[in-house]
Amino acid sequence: MQNERVALVTGANQGVGFQVAKELVANGVTVLVGSRDFERGKAAAKEIGAGAIALQLDVTDKASIAAAAERTRKEFGRLDLLVNNAAISNTTKRPGMSISDYAKLTRPSNVSLDEVRTVWETNVFGVLAVYQAMLPLLRESSDARIVNVSSGVGSLADNAAPGFAYRAIFGPVYPASKAALNAITLAMMIELESTGTKINLVSPGFTKTNLNGYAGTESLEDGSREVVRVALLGPDGPTNTFTRWENATIPW
Repeated sequence: MQNERVALVTGANQGVGFQVAKELVANGVTVLVGSRDFERGKAAAKEIGAGAIALQLDVTDKASIAAAAERTRKEFGRLDLLVNNAAISNTTKRPGMSISDYAKLTRPSNVSLDEVRTVWETNVFGVLAVYQAMLPLLRESSDARIVNVSSGVGSLADNAAPGFAYRAIFGPVYPASKAALNAITLAMMIELESTGTKINLVSPGFTKTNLNGYAGTESLEDGSREVVRVALLGPDGPTNTFTRWENATIPW
């Protein structure tokens, strides 16, 4: 086990997280399948097969995060790869409601602050909380990497351009949560620059998942491709990058 890389993927019981966990296991990585609902995590790990281990992890619950870190330390003594994937897009969008209609209900002038807080709790504070808990374990690795899964809709530079395709739906809930995640990740990048731990930011693109009511245009395999590529980068691979699939750089 000491020679095998150990990874934790949050929100890995479905969607991009599940696909990433599956592909990492196929590449010889032992993967802790982080799932808020432990039963769903066990089902996902069973489907993936040998090399996948269910781990109860709710990124909004301090006790859950602490227990996950303690279990990882006891069983492996370190963590080589952390993929912060867990995210939610909304809590109030009704089934069948289009993303553009939801955007109209979540403008800065009319958005529910409770909606903003709930989404940010997972997408921003949850990532920071997991980072803080797992960093001591990553420091025990000789080749540690963090991959934060973001979105191109959080790019401030792109959204500031009048011609950007998703500019009309930029709002305080999901898009701004990803902009905040990008900022938090930049702070992590700066903190880790003088250490051996590498960190990358990746957008899976507009992938067909539960996150967007399966309205996405990319398959799970295509959407997960860049996350997997970056997660499997070796010790000489780059750090401090923000990319989407095909290794295209996204502006901050």
